[in-house]
Amino acid sequence: MTRPLPPSLASIVSCISGYDPNALPIPQARAFIDQLVPRLNTVEMLPLRSALGRVLARDIVSHLNVPAHDNSAMDGYAFAGSELAEDTDTVLQVTGALLAGDPSARPVGAGQCVRIMTGAVMPAGLDTVVPQEFVQQDGDRIIIPANVLRAGDNRRLAGEDLAIGDNALTAGRVLRPADIGLLASLGQAEVPVQRRLRVAFFSTGNELRSIGEPLDEGCVYDSNRYTLWSMLQRLGVEILDLGVVRDDPQALAAAFSTAAANADAVITSGGVSVGEADHTKTVMAELGDVLFWRIAMRPGRPMAIGRIRADHGDAILFGLPGNPVAVMVTFYALVRDALLTMSGATSNTLPLLRCTAAQPIRKKPGRTEYQRAIVTPATGGGWQASITGSQGSGILRSMSEANGLMVLHHDQGNVAAGDLVDVLPFDGLI
Repeated sequence: MTRPLPPSLASIVSCISGYDPNALPIPQARAFIDQLVPRLNTVEMLPLRSALGRVLARDIVSHLNVPAHDNSAMDGYAFAGSELAEDTDTVLQVTGALLAGDPSARPVGAGQCVRIMTGAVMPAGLDTVVPQEFVQQDGDRIIIPANVLRAGDNRRLAGEDLAIGDNALTAGRVLRPADIGLLASLGQAEVPVQRRLRVAFFSTGNELRSIGEPLDEGCVYDSNRYTLWSMLQRLGVEILDLGVVRDDPQALAAAFSTAAANADAVITSGGVSVGEADHTKTVMAELGDVLFWRIAMRPGRPMAIGRIRADHGDAILFGLPGNPVAVMVTFYALVRDALLTMSGATSNTLPLLRCTAAQPIRKKPGRTEYQRAIVTPATGGGWQASITGSQGSGILRSMSEANGLMVLHHDQGNVAAGDLVDVLPFDGLI
């Protein structure tokens, strides 16, 4: 069967209202990228403990009830709720005890109860558990004070967590620790997941040196490959590091060809801004269908986007700027979500945290700014965000000191101290 051709870049551009490659707002760039990138559809089965962080390939439907039986939510005494007296104490005789995992007990008669532990199956006809700390003991009897509970309290129902036929997890979910536990509760030993996305990346520039090489005059160590590697590691993709590629047409062409032949996506840093000495843009255009943007954002204005041709199929290209902070901000703003989409993930956009600005911030409408921020608890509750000092796109230390990015949106102007602002946190809990 012939594989359908992907949409051309020109056809995607025609669908973007007000498209201007010299001043492209972040939302328009995201809309373009979402239409550009393909979605993986190659399924593999993994053992449950190997599936953390992978993208679920198929819906998981529960084939059993979880829990399988009505059971106790407390250590206490199980009885029929109809035994509760109105506005007076209830007295019941204790006839036995049940631990979690014990088989069904013999029937409990009128005026009787059974000692029960958390998780133990509720005997037939019993629907209420009184916690042990609520009762008074008198030999083989318990006394339940009036009005401390109602019929049905402290009982977990069969199928309360998942019932047979329920959709437990939906395809496209990036599996988290709670999901692994949920699958274990269903007895799921293997999980259908999408194969890992393959991402190749390299840095360009004659001034760059790799760690371990002598640092000649006018040269700098390449930090971008290490930040990119780290950000890609967190996405759980397969990584192909092609190192530093000199600004030479033949070397660049070889690197792009190798990357496109072995990966689904190619990320470069450097060589996409205006500059006579850079051959990167020329080689990109020769080997693929590529657009060159000036994004209405700060930092990270220049960017290349498109496809690099390969024998087995096209690889998506993300050409990022060369400044270290601009690389990271552009990755978080535009590339991260695109790679997750390519991986088959859904609902992958990170939530923004609403914070109070600790100081006034100058901002021009007409671009999205990403200020490096430190978020701390605010006096009286909530959160406060302060910027980390100089916001130059080459000051990587500012990203190390920050725990989030303050997002000042396209149409937003100056921010006064005490105004509410959005912050993209760097780390989440699960």
